[in-house]
Amino acid sequence: MSARLNSAQPYALGLFRIVVGLLFAVHGAASLFGVLGGAAGTNGGTIPSGTWPGWYAAVIQLVAGALVLLGLGTRGAALIASGSMAFAYFDVHQQAALWPIQNGGELSVLFCWAFFLLVFTGSGAFGLDRLVGRAAGRGTAEGAEPVAEQTPIAA
Repeated sequence: MSARLNSAQPYALGLFRIVVGLLFAVHGAASLFGVLGGAAGTNGGTIPSGTWPGWYAAVIQLVAGALVLLGLGTRGAALIASGSMAFAYFDVHQQAALWPIQNGGELSVLFCWAFFLLVFTGSGAFGLDRLVGRAAGRGTAEGAEPVAEQTPIAA
């Protein structure tokens, strides 16, 4: 059973990356363009362009979420996304109360840790990182397992 689960790990990680990236990108799109209910607290509206920190956070959410969704530059995009969610938690939510359940910061914490995990795991299966790595002629791409080198056996 363990061997089967281990062999499915890149695919589960790829699906995890796709879902987290999609949710993050949609959150940014809602804030920037007013789609799917709009920005939180604006009754279906958008965040005014250039306002700090909300508009910049929404741009990070849209761009980093799309990159993670596609599996393109996953580790870098995930690092920026994780940092932005840590900032959101400590700058916005932490002031209200200690625990995320008390201060409304659960989503920021979950996104922060999900993206932090992707910094270390890479894109998994289904990511464009693998295709870019192959096209560049490298043996492995970000998130891909290295191919074991074979050494000839001396006769």
